[in-house]
Amino acid sequence: MTVAGLAFYLFAISAIIGGFFTVVARNPVHSVLWLILTFLSAAGLFVLLGAEFVAMLLIIVYVGAVMVLFLFVVMMLDVDFAELKAGMAQYLPIALAIGVVLLMQLGIVFGDWAQAPGAEAARAAVTPDGVQNTAALGLLLYDQYFLIFQLAGLILFVAMIGAIVLTLRHRDGVKRQSPFAQMMRDPAKAMELKDVKPGQGL
Repeated sequence: MTVAGLAFYLFAISAIIGGFFTVVARNPVHSVLWLILTFLSAAGLFVLLGAEFVAMLLIIVYVGAVMVLFLFVVMMLDVDFAELKAGMAQYLPIALAIGVVLLMQLGIVFGDWAQAPGAEAARAAVTPDGVQNTAALGLLLYDQYFLIFQLAGLILFVAMIGAIVLTLRHRDGVKRQSPFAQMMRDPAKAMELKDVKPGQGL
């Protein structure tokens, strides 16, 4: 067995084990850590496939940002997951039925899997000779699909602003910092000198 084959089986087995323990782990922090292992294993599989950019994107975005955010939320909010899982048993038959349907669909897909005759030629046409995978992807995104790529970023930006506006709540009794008021304050009015006599307090 070659080194690539050994690495494939190692990453595949660790991804399956990580995904399984992500679902069955009782502690949510452990579940997040197992999910991080799954993402790292999937990134290793992408590297073996020659998609280095997707692998690094998976590590930087999901492992470096999303999973760390999940971990902080789980550890800082102190959510009672036992109470949330109390009513899970009544939905277990529906979940099992959905799982069986998904397994049947996957079986149908893998049973009828066939590679298109012109797949290799199309892949070779997208990736020219002497150009790496990441460079070819950049040329494709920023040359042929530049407008669509920019519109997708604009839509995500508008969605982010909308989420901030919808979740922004001004509650009474909460002190908020006003940088403009702090910069425009008058030093003569901000301080008051008290003439304290000896032996007396304020």
